[in-house]
Amino acid sequence: MNQEIIGRFAPSPTGRMHLGNVFAALLSFVDAKSRGGKWLLRHEDLDPQRSRREYALQVEDDLLWLGLRPDGEPEYQSNRFHLYEESLDRLRRAGMTYGCTCTRADILATQAPHQSDGRVIYGGRCRPSSLPCFAPEPETKHSVRLYVPDREIRFTDGLYGPQAVNLARECGDFIVRRADGAWAYQLAVVTDDALMGVNRVVRGSDLLLSAAQQIYLYELLGLPAPEFMHIPLLCNAQGQRLSKRDKSLAMDILRRDFTPEKIIGLTAYLCGLAPTDEPISLSAITELYATRSLTPTLTVSL
Repeated sequence: MNQEIIGRFAPSPTGRMHLGNVFAALLSFVDAKSRGGKWLLRHEDLDPQRSRREYALQVEDDLLWLGLRPDGEPEYQSNRFHLYEESLDRLRRAGMTYGCTCTRADILATQAPHQSDGRVIYGGRCRPSSLPCFAPEPETKHSVRLYVPDREIRFTDGLYGPQAVNLARECGDFIVRRADGAWAYQLAVVTDDALMGVNRVVRGSDLLLSAAQQIYLYELLGLPAPEFMHIPLLCNAQGQRLSKRDKSLAMDILRRDFTPEKIIGLTAYLCGLAPTDEPISLSAITELYATRSLTPTLTVSL
């Protein structure tokens, strides 16, 4: 018996959605629905300084305007902190975490950015001399880091194919809880997707490396990992990734100037499902998705 597909869209409610967010939402929706599955909505409001409930409600309204109706009530990560605490406790009891008092400035002073994407890999100054480690964490302000081994995590992405990531060389020991007490993305998303039953994750290619970190966390927590498919990022005319600063492509402008069918048609065209950007229905793009392949490229310029 085949397992029911459960996909999700997990935006950060820090402002109005733009066309790049819509691109990801639509493709995650049709990926699940073309397989007869469910599609969930989860607001990733981990950052209390930038996240706003009114932004989350606007996201929901924009999705409904497009015809994207979640199966079930939307979830909020801010209501799930106790679940992340349980996951962290399991990692602590396994001796896989340690307290880190390094500031970002400390790390930047000793480590060059990795490759061309600006990532900085932690050099291990606070890492215990032996692992597993059961020493108490510092009483001073500190983050909590997860030990990663010098090994490759291998998986097959639904669009970009076979992947092999050496965690130590390409990620380093990463934070699971910040020094200010906020939960880090990697731990929260793994806990949420597993407990919500998500088994198919469709999201932007900027998170391709994160999949390896998350698969490692799934292993440590004894949880089933989903299938991953990372999709191209939309870029503006200058070749820059779309952001909430691109006001001309924000949903308030898009809703004023276009119909849902026009935006869906543009999405189908940009990802290679349709030869033109003519307006099409949600059901039509779902049918196209079920029979055609996306174009495997890291970015799509408008």
